[in-house]
Amino acid sequence: MQISTILDHIDSGHMALPEFQRGYVWNREQVKGLFDSLYRRHPIGGLLVWVTESRSATHRGGGQLAPGVVKLLLDGQQRVTTLYGIVRGRPPKFFDGNPDTFKGLYFHLETEEFSFWQPVRMRDDPLWLELTTLFQKGTQGLGEVVERLSGQSKVAANIGLYVGRISKLLGILDVDLHVEEVTGSDKTIEVVVDIFNRVNSGGTKLSKGDLALAKICADWPEARDEMKGHLAEWRSAGYDFTLDWLLRSVNTVLTGEAKFQFLHDKSADDVRAALDRAKKHIDTCLNLIEGRLGLDHDRVLFGRHGIPVMVRFLERFPGPLDAATRDKLLFWFVQAGMWGRFSGSTETYIDQDLAALERGGDPLDDLLDQLRLWQGSFLVEPDHFSGTTLGARFYPVLYMLTRVGEARDWGLGVPLKQHLHGKMSRLEVHHIFPRSRLYKAGIGRKEVNSLANFCFQTKETNIDISDRLPEEYFPEVEAKHPGALASQWIPMDPELWRVDRYEDFLAARRELLAEEANAFLRSLLHGDARWLDRGTVATTVPTETYGGIGGPEEQRQIDDVNSWVDALGLPKGVVAHEHVGSESGVPTFVIDLAWPHGLQPGLSHPVALLLDETSEVVALASSAGFRCFTDVGSFRSYVLREVLPETLTGADLLTIS
Repeated sequence: MQISTILDHIDSGHMALPEFQRGYVWNREQVKGLFDSLYRRHPIGGLLVWVTESRSATHRGGGQLAPGVVKLLLDGQQRVTTLYGIVRGRPPKFFDGNPDTFKGLYFHLETEEFSFWQPVRMRDDPLWLELTTLFQKGTQGLGEVVERLSGQSKVAANIGLYVGRISKLLGILDVDLHVEEVTGSDKTIEVVVDIFNRVNSGGTKLSKGDLALAKICADWPEARDEMKGHLAEWRSAGYDFTLDWLLRSVNTVLTGEAKFQFLHDKSADDVRAALDRAKKHIDTCLNLIEGRLGLDHDRVLFGRHGIPVMVRFLERFPGPLDAATRDKLLFWFVQAGMWGRFSGSTETYIDQDLAALERGGDPLDDLLDQLRLWQGSFLVEPDHFSGTTLGARFYPVLYMLTRVGEARDWGLGVPLKQHLHGKMSRLEVHHIFPRSRLYKAGIGRKEVNSLANFCFQTKETNIDISDRLPEEYFPEVEAKHPGALASQWIPMDPELWRVDRYEDFLAARRELLAEEANAFLRSLLHGDARWLDRGTVATTVPTETYGGIGGPEEQRQIDDVNSWVDALGLPKGVVAHEHVGSESGVPTFVIDLAWPHGLQPGLSHPVALLLDETSEVVALASSAGFRCFTDVGSFRSYVLREVLPETLTGADLLTIS
């Protein structure tokens, strides 16, 4: 089928996108690559469509389907959406993404290069053609280009060559794409989703939640948009959840089950009402978690899959919670997060916990009994703080203790509670013994990034302390703000503040942190101490992540790169970026320097700079969608070659030169 016919079918409603498809995710590099391949008549692959009756087809977007048989795109959405956006100059009705991704694509008649609008480079060069305008005008546009170029002596001699290239561009619409069809009355949505997953085995498969949501949207077309609105609201508050996660909470409210199949026979009205209740319960949970535990953003919310269980509890036992019940529920949440209750088979463990709520006894006792049977002791031991990097599971525990206790900032002396105002008052991780000084002393990466070497300070204090050693700045802090060091569980023996006693310092601080953690956990139990008896000591060790900054030279290179991109007007990268699995909520690896949304947010690949990392870390980052660079030179080349031309103005270029 010719590309022009495919686009016409979208306009007429004979081709659309099934409801279970995800949104548009391509970036500008992929858009340019598609048109370069089409221009050179390289194969770009065929399409797979599901042929079905329009009256029973659930599709994305607000467009009307044509009567009779329609074709729903199973494979080829990104290519077809890109073609439609460039040729028509607007996204199709089923579009869900960033429309700027395919705005302003140009073609150079001499070099045959595709590039997005770059004012400094293109403004005075008549050989750049804007593709959308060309496609919309067709042969008339060809005539206008010929007339314009004929009057310019420098390029007039090559008019014949350029006409051939313009014709080749317009001929893209005549390219035939093979369209394979899935047909037959036996092709239910479950069968089609299975086919989709098989075809897209190299990409992100559709989940059972996607299938359940597709069925819901068949009767309630606005469901996806309403859920995405709730997710956007939580995201603005610092919590990044997925549609699957929200649908799981809806499921627990409505059915008391974790498996999405239990939603399949529920009416749209039932689901709509359950979503309203789930939203209310989730807000309550987040308010409790932030207000009582201090876990006020996504990177420290280590038990997100415990929230659907909490939501079911609030649904089953409505009414205001007294302080003891509230805190006992939060005690369970913290324990589930510390020991990674949902980091494995999430659905199985949620189901077990939901069943515990239905046993008929005390629901929280039943939940805790089940968790202790699975885990062992709930008591925190010093070794549990032996993890390294921000990915250690007890990192959120350290943050929690900082927020809920009497921990004070060492520069201002104020408690590090929530809602400190001002950009310089945001909390940052502070290495008590600075990394550069530890590396210089010959201490290895794992020990340097030990969790017991972390504390939290305001940005201003972090900058003021800089790379001074504790033996230098601790006496100043104690003199200015007595008790501030001890409030952050610092061993007060000055002998332990020296680099040569670093290991002893870590051991002593782990003891203090474990003591504080257990004291806070006891406070949540309101005297019900049986849950913190010693029993069987927990054998779970903090989860380690892969990667991380390996030494002072790496740190210097990373700082230099960030200064360089900042000087170019580009966003700085995130240092020691912790990548968290979207479903498990568990950290998987640490990137030395990352741009999770690209150097052109929303328009280009996520970027990772990985210095002296193993192939395993590079593979993990690559599989997570990052464009990986393992040396500074190749990264800088990428910025200069592919990023700067699309972001800099003439003044910027003059500054750089």
